Amino acid sequence: MSAEHHDTPRTRAIDLDIEVPGTPEQVWEAVASGPGITAWFVPARVDGRVDGTVELDFGPGFGVETARITAWEPPRRFVAETAGEGRPAFAMEWLVEARGGGTCVVRLINSGFGSGADWDAEYDATEAGWRLFLYNLRLYLTHFPGQRCSSVLVNGHADGPVDRAFADLAAALGLPTEAREGERVAATASGAPPLAGVVERVAPNMLTLLLERPARGIAFVVSEPAGGGSAHASVYTYLFGDGAAEATARDEPAWRAWMQRHFPMAEAPAGQPAEG
Repeated sequence: MSAEHHDTPRTRAIDLDIEVPGTPEQVWEAVASGPGITAWFVPARVDGRVDGTVELDFGPGFGVETARITAWEPPRRFVAETAGEGRPAFAMEWLVEARGGGTCVVRLINSGFGSGADWDAEYDATEAGWRLFLYNLRLYLTHFPGQRCSSVLVNGHADGPVDRAFADLAAALGLPTEAREGERVAATASGAPPLAGVVERVAPNMLTLLLERPARGIAFVVSEPAGGGSAHASVYTYLFGDGAAEATARDEPAWRAWMQRHFPMAEAPAGQPAEG
């Protein structure tokens, strides 16, 4: 995945791309439909046409964000924008380009960030968050292409630096902080909702799992900068196949209660691209 920063006198944009498996039509379905976006980001609804809308549901207490579609060119490009409301217009442009070997490159240009120190934290956190979710797009298209997803996305608040928040989050779940890729791990702490699978990737302050329990899927256990010397503690689970919807309905209340108990006063929308 690559990133470029495009600055203008007034605004700047995040520019990211990632190579994913699939035909342009399959990849378009993943980035430009409600079920597709739900499978790697947050629950979404898309009215796919110019002047249609993209609705992103960031969870209880945070509501739904709605963007207007200003360009719609399947299976290659679409643009969705939200009104400025005291800030530059916020736009997301998605581009799909076929490559050899049955893959495509997905490029995201997220514009509307002001320049200067006051914007730096939002810009950097949003860019890092998009890196996580675009990586999840690749995992989804690799392991669960075209499958319906049921997700549970929860955030909590932690005092102190990001690395300490991650250590505290892993400890609260009973997960190892130094797991190796390919290793089977499970949340073993008393009262933790079911979470077990194979370590897919280990990164600073983040553990990615290919889940076996409570159903097949993907999970991210991650800490995120929250500004002011504090952090977010986040658990994102994406479940697929038999038992996924039932597991989500059963476990979501438990996850929200668990997060509020261990990391109360959640401050960011679940799934919002605000990781670090």
